[in-house]
Amino acid sequence: MVEYITRDTLRSTGGTLTEQASVLRKAQARSPQGSTFLSHSSKDIDILPGVIAILERHGATVYVDKKDDSLPPTTSRDTATILRGRIRQSRKFLLLTTTNSKDSRWMPWELGLADGYKSPTNTAIFPGVDSATERTWAEREYLGIYDRVVYGDLQGQPRPVFMVYNQEKHTATELSVWLKA
Repeated sequence: MVEYITRDTLRSTGGTLTEQASVLRKAQARSPQGSTFLSHSSKDIDILPGVIAILERHGATVYVDKKDDSLPPTTSRDTATILRGRIRQSRKFLLLTTTNSKDSRWMPWELGLADGYKSPTNTAIFPGVDSATERTWAEREYLGIYDRVVYGDLQGQPRPVFMVYNQEKHTATELSVWLKA
């Protein structure tokens, strides 16, 4: 059985406030070249360090755009041009999907770019939910076509693991393997 990762788990995975700040600073300062672009709602800053920590423990080099110094201080056409380039430069693309995602103007656009630039095997959804079985993150039908990051039992593994799950095919790849591919 697979479960989605809860917001409470993500908050506790992020570490202390000092550790969370450090994780965010590093992800914001790094080059997107060959990294994992993590698209997210600015309203999800409380769980962002936990998501980054999980991904980096599995081998990812995570890029987030929140404080990228090359972005203009005020959102503009230049912001969109730079983000388009950042998504193109990244190796993998993950969309952190929560109840806050529906309010984001940028996330659907970023996902659309990733869909065009990356193969389906390099794009996934990372649901952050209030309960492990919640499905409200998938209210936008198009999100259902993407693999998603889940936690659970994977054949051949002695304990539950983070994995990238394809619901249509009922197959999964361990997260660390997916990130390296």
